[in-house]
Amino acid sequence: MYSKEVMDHFQDPKNMGFISDHTAVGEIGNPACGDMMTIYLKISDDEVIEDISFETLGCVAAIATSSMITELAKGKTLKEAEAIEFEDVKKALGTLPPIKVHCAHLSVEALRKAINKYKETK
Repeated sequence: MYSKEVMDHFQDPKNMGFISDHTAVGEIGNPACGDMMTIYLKISDDEVIEDISFETLGCVAAIATSSMITELAKGKTLKEAEAIEFEDVKKALGTLPPIKVHCAHLSVEALRKAINKYKETK
């Protein structure tokens, strides 16, 4: 059973879609379950996440965690965003079934990949 917050982020995802003028992209997938996540970042000169969005192919939990990670990271500095843990995503969504916790891990890893891609270009 999914929490009300999970269902809200699944049925009405926040920050979903492509950012054409993105600064960095992070992509991750899980071959075991088939979930694929892409996080787009638009980062300001002072390294604040001005805009963030996602495209996810996956289950209810994959879409909800992708939506929530964007909400948690938007407006944060890169350092603050890097400190977001999967437990933060899980807690913000109320709860996730144990078999779906890996989706919270994937969302955090996609964000970190995007941040690392940005840092590689600096």
